[in-house]
Amino acid sequence: RRESPAQAGERNPKKSDGVLCKGCSVKYAWIAGQGQAYALSEMCDALDVSISGYRAWKRGGRPDRKRLTDSQMLALIQAIHTELKGAYGSPRMVRELRARGFSASKERVERLMRDNGIHARHKRRYKVTTDSKHGLPVAENLLARNFRPTAPNQVWTSDITYLWTDEGWLYLAIVLDLFNREVVGWSLKPRMTADIVTDALTMAWFRRRPASGLLHHSDRGSQYASHAFQDKLKAFGMTCSMSRKGNCWDNAPTESWFNSFKNERVHGIRYATHADMKAASFEYIEVFYNRKRQHSTLGYKSPVQFLENWIREQHQEKLVA
Repeated sequence: RRESPAQAGERNPKKSDGVLCKGCSVKYAWIAGQGQAYALSEMCDALDVSISGYRAWKRGGRPDRKRLTDSQMLALIQAIHTELKGAYGSPRMVRELRARGFSASKERVERLMRDNGIHARHKRRYKVTTDSKHGLPVAENLLARNFRPTAPNQVWTSDITYLWTDEGWLYLAIVLDLFNREVVGWSLKPRMTADIVTDALTMAWFRRRPASGLLHHSDRGSQYASHAFQDKLKAFGMTCSMSRKGNCWDNAPTESWFNSFKNERVHGIRYATHADMKAASFEYIEVFYNRKRQHSTLGYKSPVQFLENWIREQHQEKLVA
């Protein structure tokens, strides 16, 4: 069985044979020889070359070595900042520029963003919204803050948040797969009753069809402790875990997702109707977050990209076994 690069003792792409100190042609040649070991985007990022330049080299052409002026780079940063609705600070902006084929140094992007007042939307403090004052049975905290499962569909977490519109409140429930931090199920309703969490869980189950034994973690809210939701967990063969009373950190990844969503799509934006908020929620979850947004925990990959890479690696390991 072939070992992975790390198991075989190979060094990080940045350190391999001093290639980082060589010219572009040497870097491109090294990348071409490592195609089975590392993802192209990772190697180009590590060696500070563009994907478009590498592809031009492979075609036998000459990569475009023209360097963008500060005004051109600033215009590009501003366009991406507007396109992504202010979601990225400088670290993610650097990776986004490189992924689009532009050479961008960390120092230059930081300077241009700082000097022109371009920054990620500011975070707000967490606000407790859970109502755990009920007489329903609660489960033990089986998750115990182990937020790093080794495969998809091992641990899902869930929570609910409030969203204001001119037509009144809406409530959003999500189900998050902790492995790749993907929102696998969600539900948006005008009332915070048990059906909002059962609907989100049902969507997640139909999308993933996980085997029995999955651990589902939530807070102690009445919706999750309800007979309807607990019956749904049993029907799907899932094990229930709940946070300790008043401890939001036991469900930190889900709380973090809500913070990101509200910072990037809610705070400072007025939604006139429920329909407007539903459209914004769909766009953020299904179009931007799951498929495009860089996640620091995932090595700045999107949830879908991270999962696809993992599936590809599992398939390759089976082929060489």
